[in-house]
Amino acid sequence: MFVDAMSEEWILSEAQVRALLDWIGEHAADHRSVHLLLLLTVAEGPLRPSEACSLRVRDLALHSGGSGELAARHQGKARAVPLHPRLAARLREWISEAGLQENDLLFPGRRGGRLSAATYQRLWRQAQEAVLPHDELLSWRLGEPVDILWESRLVQLLKLGVDVVTVAELAGVHPAWLALRYPYCFLHEATETDGDCSARAASFPESTAR
Repeated sequence: MFVDAMSEEWILSEAQVRALLDWIGEHAADHRSVHLLLLLTVAEGPLRPSEACSLRVRDLALHSGGSGELAARHQGKARAVPLHPRLAARLREWISEAGLQENDLLFPGRRGGRLSAATYQRLWRQAQEAVLPHDELLSWRLGEPVDILWESRLVQLLKLGVDVVTVAELAGVHPAWLALRYPYCFLHEATETDGDCSARAASFPESTAR
């Protein structure tokens, strides 16, 4: 298995993710909710953008306790991705407001078809330009594709001490892939101790924009 290691410098912090999502929520002129909710789902999932765009309403299970679960698929393999109650509630509200039916795409485009990647990628680039540092040290990070939200969430979970097998199952990858992709997460100093890790791992940098 050959995997390119991703430098830790590429990874977005929780504060940066929150600021980026807030900017998108405030500046997306059309279909504001669908673009923001798509990126929120990618950021928490962890889900690849292509997986999130393929989700249908029937892939979302909402539980009585307030939490939820998505049935995601990658390369023909399905997996269950739990949702924090806050995002589950927002998705429930979105489905009702948009009048979506069971077989509809969860994040549809204007005419009910697949959401245009060019649209949310353009918003993402604009948010990066507005939020991320432009200094010589970090300006090279501008233009990183939306997938960095997925990558950053994986690193966050690993650094919180979540079991590598659990993270791999959530992401739909092999545990060895995680070790090769993010080697710094497997250094003893890089992981947190027990305690509040599980509780913190359940949260994510949710945008405050509505």
